[in-house]
Amino acid sequence: MATDGANKRLKGRIGALLGILLMALSLRAAVVSVPPLLARIQQDIEFTEFTTGLLAMLAPISFAVFGLLTPRLIRLWGLERTLIVSVALAVVGQLARPFMPNVYPFLALSIVTLAGYGMGNVVLPPLVKKYFPDRIGVVTSGYVTMIAIGTWLAPQFSVPFANIGNWKTSIGSWALLSSIVLIPWMVQLFADRRVQRPETQLPAVGGHEIVRINPWKSKVAWGLAIFLAGNSAQTYVYFTWLPPYLHAQGLSEASSGNMLALFAILGLPVSLLVPLWVPRLKNPIIAVGVFTACWIVGHLGIYLSPTSGTWIWVSMAGLGQGTFAIALLMMNLRSRTTYGSGVLSGFAQGLGYAGAAVVPMLFGIVQQASGSWGVAFSMLGVCIVVMLVGAIIINPPRTIEDTAPGAEGEGRLERVQ
Repeated sequence: MATDGANKRLKGRIGALLGILLMALSLRAAVVSVPPLLARIQQDIEFTEFTTGLLAMLAPISFAVFGLLTPRLIRLWGLERTLIVSVALAVVGQLARPFMPNVYPFLALSIVTLAGYGMGNVVLPPLVKKYFPDRIGVVTSGYVTMIAIGTWLAPQFSVPFANIGNWKTSIGSWALLSSIVLIPWMVQLFADRRVQRPETQLPAVGGHEIVRINPWKSKVAWGLAIFLAGNSAQTYVYFTWLPPYLHAQGLSEASSGNMLALFAILGLPVSLLVPLWVPRLKNPIIAVGVFTACWIVGHLGIYLSPTSGTWIWVSMAGLGQGTFAIALLMMNLRSRTTYGSGVLSGFAQGLGYAGAAVVPMLFGIVQQASGSWGVAFSMLGVCIVVMLVGAIIINPPRTIEDTAPGAEGEGRLERVQ
């Protein structure tokens, strides 16, 4: 009987589950489908070193800006409508930018695309909180895994798609994946019209409903933002600089690219593990310590022995990406309500990606100015320290809602007049 009830409850949320997983699968397509085709794109659109660097920075910057804006949109439109708008932006941007004749219109429509995905980044954790409050770990494991698969899928098939057609059809084809996201959400919303979900469960003080959390005064929010910044900065440095660094040290261009693919795909097993393991820990910082050790071994090995045992060092760094899965999970473990999860997700990803955006650029500037890869690699050590500071802050079992006057917390909640 209990199993039948659980199956019925899951059946009533199957559209939401498919929508969450498909959205996660599409989140990285616009980011990682273009770089493998850049040489072909340059035959039609002139990219300089400046605009190529600008293209590399668009993703974290767009994720940062729209991460901060999305919680306000969620309050105005609700989670599902915000998701639909985000998908619409992603589809329009991906379909239109291949037809741009010049680089700056191409970049502008890339921003439109990334704005949609930036909103999607923020919406996913509160959607999990809303529809699956009893299965947060399992569903988070599923959607973080889909992000990892999508990160591998787009660069893997971008070139074959371009060989079948051309680069325009290749980068535009990923709009189809984004469009499919709308189907299960339409089904879910139609079936869900009379079902009460916990999206309006807002924290209250003194019997009065509170309708706005101020994350700027929350240690939980700041800690998670700092943690995500330190983690994401390392990941973006690898995506930007691992192939050229290894090639400069003597590896072939093909081998250098394969090492980046290895780094990317290793996000998959840790994405499956983290959401199932970390919620059982009294102190999540234990898991952070394990994955931080992987990062450190990877950084040191790649710098000290780039051409010997390269796959071992890259594998260790790849497993270090478990810290990203922890960051996404903590958006729900450090919130009690769907609303709180949305605020925490937007603030942490907004500031976190903003901090991460500048590090790959600084990595290159420092390397060129000093003429030393060692000085540049020392920046990764700073990122490790930043990440651990954030981990210490978010380790205690408190939530962003613990910020009301008189509550055990450090920030505050504000009433909307």
